[in-house]
Amino acid sequence: MQTKNIIIAGVGGQGTLLTSRILGGIARRAGYDVKVSEVHGMAQRGGSVVTYVRYGDSVGEPLVEEGQADILIAFEQLEALRYIHFLKKDGVLVLNDQQIFPAAVITGVVSYPDDIVSELKKRRKVIAIDARSKAAELGNVRVFNSIIVGMAAKSMGFSKEEWLLVIRETVRADMVEINEKAFLLGYNS
Repeated sequence: MQTKNIIIAGVGGQGTLLTSRILGGIARRAGYDVKVSEVHGMAQRGGSVVTYVRYGDSVGEPLVEEGQADILIAFEQLEALRYIHFLKKDGVLVLNDQQIFPAAVITGVVSYPDDIVSELKKRRKVIAIDARSKAAELGNVRVFNSIIVGMAAKSMGFSKEEWLLVIRETVRADMVEINEKAFLLGYNS
């Protein structure tokens, strides 16, 4: 199998690291060589966080080069814009349609860009959902990332049952049920 490249981009506290563990877990379970790399940045202060997940028959290095990602999972609009150049021309952007203003926007130093989603759709295939609102409807906004994983799962070729098994193995026991519901909401969207 040719190596598959996935980038997960978000803001500190959004679950990018958990998401990378789930994606790496499903590829490992399928018998692939998996490399995961985490770049934290200013994660603890709400800054940008990006993780790379690469899997295939043999994966040499963990980093994804520009223009080589098959899937970009973005938990926030500006993060999608920041990392869109990593996505292949025929790649898929799975986007949580949410805005989180960085400190420079909050303090008025810069403005948050207008119409990010429209701009992204001009460049690549975009699958977008307001996952945070959907997660709130489930009763826990923190599981929005599992909704996004469910949406991305359809582009990855593993069965729904395999995904649910990896979620059960990866998330805390008291969070399994709601994460499964969130995943299925995204998967069935």
